[in-house]
Amino acid sequence: MPVGKEHKEFHALDMASGWHVPQGYPPGIEQKILAGALDETARTGNRTRLLRFQPGARTTKPFVHDYWEEVYILAGDLIASGGGTEEVFLANTYACRPPGIYHGPFRSRTGCLLLETHYYA
Repeated sequence: MPVGKEHKEFHALDMASGWHVPQGYPPGIEQKILAGALDETARTGNRTRLLRFQPGARTTKPFVHDYWEEVYILAGDLIASGGGTEEVFLANTYACRPPGIYHGPFRSRTGCLLLETHYYA
């Protein structure tokens, strides 16, 4: 798998198609891969994706992975619940997580759109 991403100039995204539920996620949460590919078995690659939660969608357990993750909330609300507390994050909020960091579970009241980048160092 190539380490870099393919060259793509500015182009309009078709926001109505190309979405699918990522493996291990519940219905109501969908991704659209924008560039790259991540091979979690070989621990190589990188990807940029949009991730959207429909209103009321939720995950039920924390996430942890062996790659870096950067998340920028473009729109809506993302609610993190863990340890008996909740924290609400709104548009223009950013996170950068190194490998091995537990995060979530998450839900959204109104729905949200996230821009995420995942990569191995």
